[in-house]
Amino acid sequence: MTTNDNDNDNYSAARLPHLARALRAVVGRELNKFLRQPSRLASALVRPLLWFVVFSAGFHNVFGVSIVPPYETYVTYQVYMVPGLLAMVALFNGMQSSLSMVYDREMGVMRLLLTAPLPRGWLLAFKLLAGTCLSVLQMLVFLLIALVFGVDLIWQNLPVMFLAMVSGATLLAAMGLMLSVYIKQLENFAGTMNFVIFPMFFISPALFPLWKLEESGAWWLLKIAQFNPFTHVVEAIRFAMYGQFNLLSWSVVVLGSMGFFALAWWGYDPQRGWIKKRGAA
Repeated sequence: MTTNDNDNDNYSAARLPHLARALRAVVGRELNKFLRQPSRLASALVRPLLWFVVFSAGFHNVFGVSIVPPYETYVTYQVYMVPGLLAMVALFNGMQSSLSMVYDREMGVMRLLLTAPLPRGWLLAFKLLAGTCLSVLQMLVFLLIALVFGVDLIWQNLPVMFLAMVSGATLLAAMGLMLSVYIKQLENFAGTMNFVIFPMFFISPALFPLWKLEESGAWWLLKIAQFNPFTHVVEAIRFAMYGQFNLLSWSVVVLGSMGFFALAWWGYDPQRGWIKKRGAA
C-alpha cells in the first residue's frame, strides 16, 4: 500500500465522526421538532383518516374491487384504500419537508449546512433520511389505526411491506427535496402543493383501481396514471401487503428516488442554498 493510500484511508476514518455528528444533528433536529409538536402528527393523520372512515363507508357499495393482482379474492373498499392512504401520508410529509427546506433556506439554516466542511451530498442525504423517517413514523401510526378499525394484515408479510413503505417514503421525500430547489418563497408553497399533490394523488390507484379508468374510456388519464411515480409507490405497498413483488413499481421507486436526489444535489449551490440561475457567476 502506498503512502497516498494510507493518507486516503486516514482521511476517510477521520471524517466518519464528522459524518456521524452531522447525521445526528440533521436527523435529530427534524425528529425533535416533530416530537415537540404532537399537533403536527394529528394534523397529518386527519386527512387520511377522513378518507378512510368517511369515504370507505360512503363508497363501500359504489366501488366494486374485482379480483385483480395482487388480490386473490374480493376485498372491501376499506382494505383497498389502505396502501393508497399510507402513500398519501408519505406524499404530504414529503411536501411538508419541502416547506421546511424552503423555510430553512430563507432563515439561513440551509446556507449554514451547505457551507459546512462536508460534501453537500452527505448533508442532503441526511435531510432525505430525516424526511423518510418522519414519513415512515406517520405511516406506522396510521397503519396501527387501520388495524384498530378492523383491517387485517398478513403478519409474515409485514417486513416486506415495511420495506416498501420505506422505499416509497424515500421517493416522495426525495421529490420534496428536489422541489425545494425550485420553490423560492414560502408564499409559493400552497400553489405548488395544489399543482403537485392533488394530481399525483387522484390520478393514481390510491382510491380506485386503474381498470376503472380503462373501463370508462379515459385512456389519457390511464396513461398519465401509469407514468405517475405515486402510482408505483401505491402499487409497491399494495403488492407487498400480500407478499408479492411488483418489479415495475419497485424499479420506478428505486430509480425515481435516485433521480430526484440527483436533481436536488445538482441544484443546491453550497454558497447560497438554492439552484444556480443560468448565467450566474
